[in-house]
Amino acid sequence: MTSPIRDPERLTRRLPAVEERSAGGIVVDVHEGEARIAVIARRNRAGRVEWCLPKGHLENGETLPQAAAREVAEETGIQGRVLTELGTIDYWFATSDRRVHKYVHHYLLEATGGRLTIENDPDHEAIDVAWLPLRQAHEHLTFPNERRIARQAWARLSGDG
Repeated sequence: MTSPIRDPERLTRRLPAVEERSAGGIVVDVHEGEARIAVIARRNRAGRVEWCLPKGHLENGETLPQAAAREVAEETGIQGRVLTELGTIDYWFATSDRRVHKYVHHYLLEATGGRLTIENDPDHEAIDVAWLPLRQAHEHLTFPNERRIARQAWARLSGDG
């Protein structure tokens, strides 16, 4: 029996790989002396609710910071001004016809207006939106990499980063 690793037919059936970039971030508002961030809830493919940072694809020649501000506004209802980059998360996933290496660039934004709402989400992926205290956000976010980004935002704003 031929090893699946050395099976030439299996190698030719391997899905093509593509690279995708998205941007999003942590929009911070100070309320009653406490920094809080807007997060969204989505349902995953299994139907479970996941709390995550707003993010999405770049559109029509946008820069990463422009896309981050737009996506935050669309998915949370909060307009924000980009202050600095926080970091990039990358991961792989597969669709029926390709493997995707996804890069998500996260930015720290200062809230400048708006109100919490998911009504402006063009993809209707968000099912809820909420403010979380920034210092505790990492306890509520579903994904470890996003919890790391939230801790980095806290470190930046508290003077430790």
